[in-house]
Amino acid sequence: MKKGYIVLLLLFTVSILCVTGISYGKNRKGAVSINPHIGGYIFEGNQDINSDPLYGASLGYNMTERWGVDAVIDWIDTDTSSANREPDLEATIYRLDILYNFMPDTDFVPFLALGAGYININYNPGVSDTDFLMGYGGGFKYFITESLAARADIRYITDYEDHEVRRNHTNNNLSYSFGLTYLFGGKVREAPPAPTQQDSDGDGVIDDSDRCPGTSMGVVVDSTGCPLDSDGDGVFDNNDKCPETSGGVAVDINGCPLDSDGDGVFDNNDRCPETPAGVSVDNAGCPIDSDGDGVPDYMDLCPDTPAGATVDAKGCPLDTDGDGVYDFLDKCPDTPGGIRVDEKGCPVPIKEKVSIELNVEFEVNSPVVKNIYHDDIEKVANFMKAYPETTAEIEGHTDSRGTEAYNLKLSQKRAENVMKYLIDYGIDPGRLKAVGYGESMPIADNATKEGRQKNRRVVAVISTVITR
Repeated sequence: MKKGYIVLLLLFTVSILCVTGISYGKNRKGAVSINPHIGGYIFEGNQDINSDPLYGASLGYNMTERWGVDAVIDWIDTDTSSANREPDLEATIYRLDILYNFMPDTDFVPFLALGAGYININYNPGVSDTDFLMGYGGGFKYFITESLAARADIRYITDYEDHEVRRNHTNNNLSYSFGLTYLFGGKVREAPPAPTQQDSDGDGVIDDSDRCPGTSMGVVVDSTGCPLDSDGDGVFDNNDKCPETSGGVAVDINGCPLDSDGDGVFDNNDRCPETPAGVSVDNAGCPIDSDGDGVPDYMDLCPDTPAGATVDAKGCPLDTDGDGVYDFLDKCPDTPGGIRVDEKGCPVPIKEKVSIELNVEFEVNSPVVKNIYHDDIEKVANFMKAYPETTAEIEGHTDSRGTEAYNLKLSQKRAENVMKYLIDYGIDPGRLKAVGYGESMPIADNATKEGRQKNRRVVAVISTVITR
């Protein structure tokens, strides 16, 4: 029965195509269409739903001659073979399709379609499921008159079930339909103007072939009717003030090479094409750097820097240790910060006590030195390098949790790990001593989390009296 129904629909569509002698249709931009149709819907076998005829209609709109959109509603009266449900059921499909039409100017217009929507299946009064679906496919329209076309569609549909029995399950279904499309409204594309043999500008090229129809009298043109451009720079010879510009060189409206930054050097030779206005440049178009320090004169706050001196972004010699003496003059380039120096950058002999403290805290039950303390340890190493007569006792401590014996070993390991960092930073091991005191010397209340954190520590105080 169903096969016979499909055959009748096919014969109906074919007969329309065959008996139509002259057709007129075009898929018009801006047209609204009404599309009644009949067909069939094939459910996947595991749904226990029989495949039956489909009835429906759609409302379409052509955004352009090629792109359109259809709002579709289909109805299926069918039944189920499942023993758990009433045999009779019906399904309603709501879908929005986007269509792309091929050959929109011909009578036969094939198209592709992509869409999404919902299917509502009513098993019996009060029991229904609504599932999300997506589909793709295609079809064709054959225009019988200017506004009437026969239409055939086929869609491959994926049904995403989401209910208590079959949650997150997909079904692969198929629908097909045959019907009519009636278009009303829309804009019919105007026919092209009749060809002309005129030569309006008298350049010897007829208007239909003339790409430059307003060329002035007497100007030499090429076969397309456009003025010649001998050097190929985009400026016609009759306007080109630099007619022999080299190929590939960007030019201005007069056909002369560009000088974007106005420094007197054409862009094709300018190695610094964005030089600020008014800056003196060399033959390559780059700002002049009189002292050769890599900083152009217009940015150089120290334009007389001696050759070979390392400079900062302002062209001034570096003072790495910040003692006020430039590196190229500094005989003591690693002077610690805050120390008075002489004109050579070396410390001035002044007796005073200098010291530095180290405090490194640890995680629970861990001897690992955290990254955040590496800089502090390095500062201590730098201090001891600056004062080579200094020595340091590295004290390790723990909180009160754990046994005394374990905590004594843990504190010793912490002190040794910090001492290893100092050695890695260049301190002679003979100047260092690591001593673990376990939990015996708390500085905060071990009854609180904050107090225990403070007690898990390695400390050291290094001081000396120096002559600066």
